[in-house]
Formats: sequence, structure tokens, C-alpha cells
Amino acid sequence: MNGSERAAVLMMSMGEELAAGVLRYLEPDEIERIGSAMADIGAVTQQQVGGIVNRFYHEVGDVTALSVGSGDYVEGLLTKALGGNKARTMLGRILGAKGASGGGLDMLRWLGADAIAAAVAAEHPQVIATILAHLPEEKAGEVLSHLPDGLPADVLVRLATLDNVPAQALQELDTILSKALAEETAGATTTIGGVKAAADLVNTLRGTAGSDLLESVREIDAALADNIEEMMFVFENLLEIDGRGIQALLREVQSDTLLVALKGAAAEMQEHIFSNMSKRAAELLREDLEARGPMRLAEVEVAQKEILTVVRQLIERGDIAFGQSGGDYV
Repeated sequence: MNGSERAAVLMMSMGEELAAGVLRYLEPDEIERIGSAMADIGAVTQQQVGGIVNRFYHEVGDVTALSVGSGDYVEGLLTKALGGNKARTMLGRILGAKGASGGGLDMLRWLGADAIAAAVAAEHPQVIATILAHLPEEKAGEVLSHLPDGLPADVLVRLATLDNVPAQALQELDTILSKALAEETAGATTTIGGVKAAADLVNTLRGTAGSDLLESVREIDAALADNIEEMMFVFENLLEIDGRGIQALLREVQSDTLLVALKGAAAEMQEHIFSNMSKRAAELLREDLEARGPMRLAEVEVAQKEILTVVRQLIERGDIAFGQSGGDYV
């Protein structure tokens, strides 16, 4: 087992209350990794659990109460290891996180890049640069990409020239950010339902149940039924159709339509189609795809929709199965 899996087993062995107490001390990405491992964990033997608990016990037993966490020690250590500029940046992150427990800077770790960008977009570029300096590089880059046009370059220049930030300034920044995040998230809502959710639900229905349900919806709201039907299938869903179903589809689709549709498809989709054709036919189609020049996206989308129309017809006839496990062919 890797570290996340061992941690998951250990947490599940603690009991819910104690495990929840431990989670409060972890970073968001750590919680995500361990939570994912918990969800995916399979059968674990008693011997494995015993080994993991025993290992944890011995590792904890080796930890001493020696305290080396003073600011002077940490600063000196980081300066020797990273050099002055990098050390100051890292120390700012460490002390900023410690001093902002529960505040705005701490809240940033739990928000998506788009939400952070929306909350700080109205702030001065120097403020935004300081905020980005307290984020992991990957998330900071995502926030930068979500900022309004013209702002990212200014922020990046200021970030590149950022040096020491007084502790008092960080405290003020934390207060400003807390207020901005509170205002930004006060009216936030969670998206549920919608046409896509309805389409996904219809996709799970067996046989003609889906088309029957859509016809009932059409009697109530024809436009809505059309929207649901369009969202029920996207071209990438063809990956969920097995070889026999793809072969049935290929018999119904015009070669030129298939060529145009695949021009805008991912390599995985192209291989899925090629693997269900004869070797010679696949080779010819590959050559045609390479020879065909750039195409307008609108043309590709039209061809893909034509193929999806054929897919719906084949599903209704029972010639292929889609969106269900263990479906039989008739």
C-alpha cells in the first residue's frame, strides 16, 4: 500500500470521531488523497491492519518532544537551504498560514481558482500578487488565468519583484481577504439538476423506457425534450459502446460522415473506431484523416450529431446497448 492507503486504513481503524479530529489538522489536498483512498479501499486483511497500526505505533514512538520551531531557527535553516529570496518567500507562506488560522489567507486553500479570482479581481495588483505568493504554484497559475484581461501581466510583474512583506501588512491583507471572500461566497449557490442531469438520468433507463419518457416530456414541453435529447449523448459517449455496438454503428454511417466526425475526435476515440474495423479499412481511414486538411469546427459537430442520431435509432431498435451494464443484444 502507498502512504495514502495506509493512512486511510489507519483512519478507518480509529473510529469516526477520532478520525474526524485528525482530519482537522490536515491540508485540503491531504484530506482529498486520504478520502479518495478510503472510498477506493478494497478488502483489507487483519494482518495488514495490524502491520499498519504497528508501523504507526513505532514511528510515533520515535518522535521526541524536542522543539525546534522558533522563528529564528526556521528562518536561519531556510536561508541556508534556499537562499535569502526563496527563504523569505517560504517563510512568508509559513508564518502567513500560521498567523491566518481561520482567516482569509487560510480560507484560500479550500476554494477553487475561479472563486479566488472572482474575490480578488477588484483588489490592487500588488495585493493580488501577495495573495498569489501564498498559494501553491499550480493553484496560483489557475487563479492568474481566471483574472480579467490585462490584469495577469501586471500581477505577474509585481509577483516577480515581490520581496519582504511586513507582518502587519499580512494581517491587514488577511482581514481584507476575509471580507472579500465572505462577500463573494455569501450569495454562492450549488448547481444541481438541470438539463444535463435529466439527460444523464434518461441515459440510465433500459430499453425503450428512455424514449417513452422523453415523449411524455415532449407533450409537456417540446423544446425542453429536444434539449434533453441533445444532451443525452455526446460524441465521447461512443467510448462506452462495445466493439459489437461500434461495428453495428459503422454499418449504418456514411464513410465521409465518419471521416469528418473523427477529424475533431480525440486519439482515444479514433483508436476505438479503428480497432473495430478491418485492418485494411482502418489503414485507409487513417490515411484519409492525415490527408484531410483543417476543417471548421461547425462541420465536425454536424457530422458527429449525424452519427449520434444513428446511435439513438440503433439503441431504440435494440441493436446496440448504451448506458447500462450487462445489456443484451436482440
